[in-house]
Amino acid sequence: MNTELNLIGPRIRQLRERREFSIEALAKQSGCSAEMIAALEAGDLVPSLTPLLRLARGLGVRLGTLLDDQSLDGPAVVRQNDLGAAIHFSGNDPARKRSTLDFHPLAPHKAARNMEPFLIDVHPATGEVVLNDHEGEEFIYVLSGRIEILYGKDAYRLEAGDSIYYESAVPHHVHAIGGDARILAVVYAPA
Repeated sequence: MNTELNLIGPRIRQLRERREFSIEALAKQSGCSAEMIAALEAGDLVPSLTPLLRLARGLGVRLGTLLDDQSLDGPAVVRQNDLGAAIHFSGNDPARKRSTLDFHPLAPHKAARNMEPFLIDVHPATGEVVLNDHEGEEFIYVLSGRIEILYGKDAYRLEAGDSIYYESAVPHHVHAIGGDARILAVVYAPA
């Protein structure tokens, strides 16, 4: 496995060990399987967003704590040519071995944030699409390309300039149609 694809695993392990949780205790606390947590920590899986939100809640931290390990009290500024390394998510890859969503954090290191803004490179779906849900809300604005959002029993197709805001407790899935797309997404996940 390319460890560059999973920089979050070591953070999960560090936070779990600081709290003196076993993998089994974190599994119980988060509702995620112990096998998945062990594989994430070992860098054997590319994570998806829903389990990360559940793990963050189980660890008693905000999602941003898993995504970056420093805190900045003032404003977080990201210049257009300084997006930094992408955080890779498996999206709909059932094997969780490849990235279908490449997240570029737009508020790295911002302390005590309630929203998570990202530029996301979205790739077309392959194989069976599985809808996921988590607490919170999401706002998406399409910058380029076309995306489809499966939301409950409905499907929404958006093009550059379109946006959508939805409750993420409803099962949903985001993927590109007809080639790659880029979106601005803001995720709110209560702590």
